[in-house]
Amino acid sequence: MSKVDTDISEATVTAENIGGIDQTKVDIPEGVTVLSGRNATNRTSFLQSIMAVMGSDDVTLKGDATEGEVELVLDGERYRRTLRRTNGSITFGGVPYLEDATLANLFAFLLESNEARRAVVQQRDLRELIMQPVDIDEIKAEIDRLERKRNEIDDELEELDSLKEELPSLEEQKRDLEQQIEAKQQELADKETEIESADADLDETREDKRELESRLDDLRELRSDLESVRSDIDVQEESIKSLNRELADLESERQELPETPMGDNERVDREISRLRERKQTLESEVSALQDIIQFNEEMLDGEETNVTDALTAEADSYEEVTDQLLESETAVCWTCGSEVDPDRIEDTMDTLRTVRQDQMSEIREIEDELDELRTDKREWEKQQRKRESLDKEISDLEAEIERRKARLDDLRDRRDELSDEVEAVETQVESLESEEFSEVLDLHKEANQLEFELSQHESDLDDVTDRIATIEDRLAEEDQLQAKREEISDELEAQRTRIDQIEQQAIEEFNNHMDEVLDLLGYENLARIWIERIEKTVKEGRRNVEKTVFELHVVRTTESGATYEDTIDHLSESEREVTGLTFALAGYLVHDVHETVPFMLLDSLEAIDSNRIADLITYFADYVQFLVVALLPEDAQAFSDDYTRVTDI
Repeated sequence: MSKVDTDISEATVTAENIGGIDQTKVDIPEGVTVLSGRNATNRTSFLQSIMAVMGSDDVTLKGDATEGEVELVLDGERYRRTLRRTNGSITFGGVPYLEDATLANLFAFLLESNEARRAVVQQRDLRELIMQPVDIDEIKAEIDRLERKRNEIDDELEELDSLKEELPSLEEQKRDLEQQIEAKQQELADKETEIESADADLDETREDKRELESRLDDLRELRSDLESVRSDIDVQEESIKSLNRELADLESERQELPETPMGDNERVDREISRLRERKQTLESEVSALQDIIQFNEEMLDGEETNVTDALTAEADSYEEVTDQLLESETAVCWTCGSEVDPDRIEDTMDTLRTVRQDQMSEIREIEDELDELRTDKREWEKQQRKRESLDKEISDLEAEIERRKARLDDLRDRRDELSDEVEAVETQVESLESEEFSEVLDLHKEANQLEFELSQHESDLDDVTDRIATIEDRLAEEDQLQAKREEISDELEAQRTRIDQIEQQAIEEFNNHMDEVLDLLGYENLARIWIERIEKTVKEGRRNVEKTVFELHVVRTTESGATYEDTIDHLSESEREVTGLTFALAGYLVHDVHETVPFMLLDSLEAIDSNRIADLITYFADYVQFLVVALLPEDAQAFSDDYTRVTDI
């Protein structure tokens, strides 16, 4: 992604009853805005206000309020989000900036609890987090749809090839029929000449002759109808056989699909809901434990003096006692103010770390179980859709077979009727025969037969001619089908490689930016942090599966310049925070979040020293239109005076 280059604009945010805010209005110019202040000065609450009006639900309402709202004015457009407390829960209303805040929550709203930011600290599945906004099921469904469409075109092209092979024989058949028709026409003309000659020699009543000719005409038409009905019967019988074969195949396929009781689906949904709630609870507890551990580490290292100053302030009149305490090997407990052995505090810290690690392990186990349950649920749903589709096809086929059987019964009844009529007319013709008429009658019968054969040849010629025209029309579609197939193949290839492209881009973005950030911040003996994409056998529930994972590598250097691989656990708090933020930036760039989300929000950067915070924010600012960061006053001092500062919210 190129660095942000937009027209200069300004945003105005008005908030009421959000977090700890009663009411505030803040103008935010493009670029970096620093919210400077001590703790409990509503800096994080103001960041939540921006999140709320952008469309996020990860927002709190002021404790003593039942309603709140945020308004954003940006580029002449006004957006408004309302919050209402109802039966202990918060409901949202209004028209926010974003219809869906998923991408923003993951990669733009980088508060302390942000998933992408904490992924490194919690050693979560980085690949899963990057791919979370990607609807992989939808991609797979689109691939299936494109494959079906391409197969349909392949079938059509294969049919066209078959038609090409059929065309020469049809042309030959057409020529043969034209020759046969010409020969029959000549034979019929000769026969009619014989009839005229025989008529001239007969002395009989014209009335008897006309009656005989009429009966012969009737006989010819009946025989033609009977032949047509017999042909239709053959077609219907063959069609029913074909449909029955297709029905048997569908019924066999349907029987092979396992039945999934409705109760199983409901049980899986309940289990997924339970595991999600448990995971959220554990993540909240892990975050709280992390805060406690970090606070205590700072207290033990002497970085946080406000609490100890307050505890010792009451003893100012007893300076000698205070001096003795400060010089002793004991520590002042910042919870109760009593003296305790630092080792006891360290032991408690170790216990908390163990609890945190156990909870993180449980979180990973829950994630594995959730993945397995989701996979099972998707498979069940897929099978259910397949069952419903097959049931409909089977029902349609059964209805079509019944319709054709009814048609076949009608045709057979018609055949019997025509056979009876032919027999009756033949009897009438025989009754009109006489010795004088025998020769002429034979000639008429022969002429009738020739006319019938000629009619059949002409009908066959019409069929062949129509078939040739149909094939030629179909063959005219070949170029269009080939072009459509190439288009679908290109789209199919793009869909198949889409996941790989996103994964590869995410790795490149992280590795490139991580190199630049480490070079900029200059961590001692930290040579490189990089991600490698590997295929790994992992356990998902009770199964071992091949899975693509992002493996994070840490490379350090010794004083002599040699390099060695380290682990994530050995990263300092500052290094972990910088790595997590850079990973979030990679996701921000991979998913083009800047195109839809103008804000990036940051807070809780105290683990990083002031100068590095300033350099990191300057680096991030190149990729964001509005970058709003909450800092302590001492950290804000390291920033350029060119940046906008807000000290009163």
